[in-house]
Amino acid sequence: MEIKRDRMVHLGYAKYWRSDQIVGLLPIEEGRGPGRRTEVFVSTRSKPVTASRSEGSILHDMASLPDEARAAEAGSIAEDLVGALRELSPVLKRMLKNEQGFDVEYWAGRLRRVLEPDDGSEGQEDLFG
Repeated sequence: MEIKRDRMVHLGYAKYWRSDQIVGLLPIEEGRGPGRRTEVFVSTRSKPVTASRSEGSILHDMASLPDEARAAEAGSIAEDLVGALRELSPVLKRMLKNEQGFDVEYWAGRLRRVLEPDDGSEGQEDLFG
């Protein structure tokens, strides 16, 4: 998990703080209620800021997967989906296409083309030929 830098995180009730300055989140157990859900510890203050949002929602806004990890995960999911589509029986593929308008072969082909490495050479032969 990677913290998004310089991103303003909404803490509730018109309170915002920079994501990279938040160093800790502590759910309020006693006295928790409207306007009092999480103590947010920040690097620039000695006392925590009281937030009306849950620690999970604040953390979700602060963090994200790096773009490279997202791309790798999406590629892995696409490969799994292509494999699953290949395993469908021809009868089921025909039924999906005829009854629901879902062409399994078309979508499997699109996914395979997305997964192919892009060497950047497509259309280059026409530039200098």
